[in-house]
Amino acid sequence: MKTVETKNAPGAIGPYSQGYEIGNLVFTSGQLPVDPATGEMPKTIEEQAEWSCKNVGAILEAAGSGFDKVVKTTCFLADIADFAAFNAVYARYFTSKPARSCVAVKQIPKGALCEIEAIATK
Repeated sequence: MKTVETKNAPGAIGPYSQGYEIGNLVFTSGQLPVDPATGEMPKTIEEQAEWSCKNVGAILEAAGSGFDKVVKTTCFLADIADFAAFNAVYARYFTSKPARSCVAVKQIPKGALCEIEAIATK
């Protein structure tokens, strides 16, 4: 196993890693919509979905992978009413249409509106 770390995505805020490489697979931790340069989180679901996608992409890139190699995502929404707006942004990044679970949860860390984790090949 090899830990994946990049300054182009937010650092872990707990006892976990941004991602792991195991064989030919890459596993990302859930990515909050935080700008890694400023630590700030935008307000709208569209902007937050954009940052969550960018952060997943940065970890994938650091591991030698990319959006085109994602086979599974799990997406968390604070409000299922944001599903369509979230999908509109998500679809621009995950163009290969990987398998996906998308659920509404009671709360996401830091009060975020969304979070995305991914599994990809290299």
